[in-house]
Amino acid sequence: MPCPRRQKTLFLVLALLVLQLGSLISPAYACGCGAMVPGRGAHMAVDRETSVVGWDGRTEQIVMRFTVDGDAPKAAWIMPVPSRATVELGDAALFEELETVTAPAHRKRYYFWPRGSDWPFSGTNADGAGAPAPRAGAPVGVVGRERLGDFDVARLTATDPGALRSWLESNGFELPDGLARELKPYVEQKWEYVAVRLAPQAEGAVLRGTLDPLRLRFASEKLIYPMRLSRLAKTAQSLGLYVLAPHRMEPRSSIGGNRPEVTYAGKVEPDGPLGGFTGGRETFLTALDQSFPEPERIDDDHELRAAGADTPFRRVVYENELLTAGGVPVWLLTVGGGLVVLVGAGVWRTTARRRRPVLPPPPVHAPPPLP
Repeated sequence: MPCPRRQKTLFLVLALLVLQLGSLISPAYACGCGAMVPGRGAHMAVDRETSVVGWDGRTEQIVMRFTVDGDAPKAAWIMPVPSRATVELGDAALFEELETVTAPAHRKRYYFWPRGSDWPFSGTNADGAGAPAPRAGAPVGVVGRERLGDFDVARLTATDPGALRSWLESNGFELPDGLARELKPYVEQKWEYVAVRLAPQAEGAVLRGTLDPLRLRFASEKLIYPMRLSRLAKTAQSLGLYVLAPHRMEPRSSIGGNRPEVTYAGKVEPDGPLGGFTGGRETFLTALDQSFPEPERIDDDHELRAAGADTPFRRVVYENELLTAGGVPVWLLTVGGGLVVLVGAGVWRTTARRRRPVLPPPPVHAPPPLP
């Protein structure tokens, strides 16, 4: 009869194999800005999605950049926008500048007693701390279609979500099941759409690495970041936003995800690529991170509003370091010094005893004779 412990181990191994196979054959990926899927029979994972959002009170612009991996020769995604949008390639240097600006401050924090990575414990594991308008009445109107690098971009209007899905499919945009249902609220609000097909121009190329960023501009009375289509995702999602606006910004709600975390807040100088993005205006930068463990709970788009105050914030990373003096650990100097004092005191006492003079005994006087 098989050993119960062996059966338990075999079950755990099989469960892990099932999970790994499930991750390999996953057919779709929905990014934080919309819905994205590779072509049929292909696999693609978006390792990282970063977006820069700018708003001056009237016009919003979004620059998106994806880092992808897999064997997909093409993929597509769609992003709803509240008004007519223009699309062009973005500046990759913008992201590099923002990464530098928002990098955490590094500070040293000293500790007295040695830890696992310090002598005499080194060798053990450390506890590390640290266009023209479309024809009126048409179910789907094509505002424009352009080829931008490896992107085939279509700007669309729609009065019927089913017709929109049909147009996309007949024009080479494979998109997720359930898309028409999720597009319905946008159709009712008369939003427009930017559909992007990612197809490298080089023959035989696949989508891998960091793609060229895309820049969208549209009029908007509010700062909106479309998120509702990410409900279609089958795996946990994450969102990273750089928000450039006159004030520090915050999401109106968590829209079904974990609480958004501010990783940087502060005024930035309008120089270099950042100045090109903001039009040379001094602006306030808010960097946000948010995770969505259960994407199906996403119930709205992100609407960002001014925070109560323009309070600056920057993350601090502490580098723990053993306190030393002249390259010697202070704890060793302290303990060694204490031992020297104790030994010295003992030697002094012993020496003092030896050097103390020996006094002769007092004289003995005979008692006087009895009378």
